[in-house]
Amino acid sequence: MSPRTPELDDEVASKTEDEVAEPPLYRVLLHNDDYTTMEFVVEVLIFVFNKSAEQAAQIMLNVHHYGIGVCGTFPYAIAESKVDTVLRLAQDKGFPLKCTMEKE
Repeated sequence: MSPRTPELDDEVASKTEDEVAEPPLYRVLLHNDDYTTMEFVVEVLIFVFNKSAEQAAQIMLNVHHYGIGVCGTFPYAIAESKVDTVLRLAQDKGFPLKCTMEKE
């Protein structure tokens, strides 16, 4: 065993008091319009948001009856990507479907 040298025996304080916060979540919303078909909305919900046919139909009816429907809640980057995907798919099919995101 080596002798102790006081100049190298300094204590290292390593308390971590910072709290790690979860990233904020964002709701992805579909908005009703008079032109986008209900079938297309259901397809988007199944394809982009991995909803079952039953879940997709319920969200589509919320959009139809209440003007807006929540597709899911995600971290910012994922929500933004899903909004972009929905808008691109709608544009490719010629539908004016509006999809937005809002902080939860």
